[in-house]
Amino acid sequence: MTSDTATTPSPQSAGWRGKFAGFALGLSIFSILWFAIAAVGTKLGFWTWQFGLGKMTIGWGPLLLMAAAGVSVLAVIIALIKAPRKQALMLALGALLISGLAFGRVAAFGGQAGRLPPLHDIQTDWSDPIRPSDTLAYARESSGALNAMQDDPVIDASANDRWPGMGGRRVAEVQEEAEFNPAVQKSPKEAPYPLIAPLITKTTPEEAFVAAEEAVKAKGWTVVYSVPSEGRLEATDESFWFGFKDDVIIRVRTDAAGARVDVRSTSRVGLSDLGANSKRIRDLLDEIEVRLSK
Repeated sequence: MTSDTATTPSPQSAGWRGKFAGFALGLSIFSILWFAIAAVGTKLGFWTWQFGLGKMTIGWGPLLLMAAAGVSVLAVIIALIKAPRKQALMLALGALLISGLAFGRVAAFGGQAGRLPPLHDIQTDWSDPIRPSDTLAYARESSGALNAMQDDPVIDASANDRWPGMGGRRVAEVQEEAEFNPAVQKSPKEAPYPLIAPLITKTTPEEAFVAAEEAVKAKGWTVVYSVPSEGRLEATDESFWFGFKDDVIIRVRTDAAGARVDVRSTSRVGLSDLGANSKRIRDLLDEIEVRLSK
């Protein structure tokens, strides 16, 4: 008896070549998960941030991606040697795509990090620095913060290893150059940092303080110190990856026009914040201004 039902032949196995391509795909996927493991493990306290960021992410991460890319290229070559090719080649190309995109992303991130100055303490006016309250100072000390909040800090000499000539320079001067340096950029839009300055508003200091407090709570930051009569609000922002903590101090005072809002944002650890504190201040001031304009 014959059957009229058409049968579809099973795809031929590529044997060990298919298994090798599968290994390349698995290695490529693992190389991406590696960065997540490093970050989450640091945040959960399984290892120090120096190990999670310095060793696992910056040190071993790129090497693992390079190995995955190399194995993927080899898998593609092996898959093309002879038939059957389809199964092994699809797996190998998938592995190469994943590892290639990931390595490109890491390379771009490294280039961006090198372009940004080694700053981790940013504020709107260094000529009139904002000092932390005893409450915030204690919180930073208790958490093992390595970066001190000084009135006129200078960049650590160790920065010269990666940023030649930066060690010993005043943070205030370097921040100003990062926001706009006429000798390097044609306009502030080309600068690596956004331009930040005190927010001057025609509202009362009380209204400005309320807007600042609402903005902080909307961002989900942890309020450490809040005294409206002093015009002082301090909060801590914790990053999703690694769990790094940056402290934000908002100072609201009376101004001839109405009220003046100054902000300082400082990382507890790390030489460079990759522009996070500057962006945080810019975003916060913009949100406060929007809330006051309603």
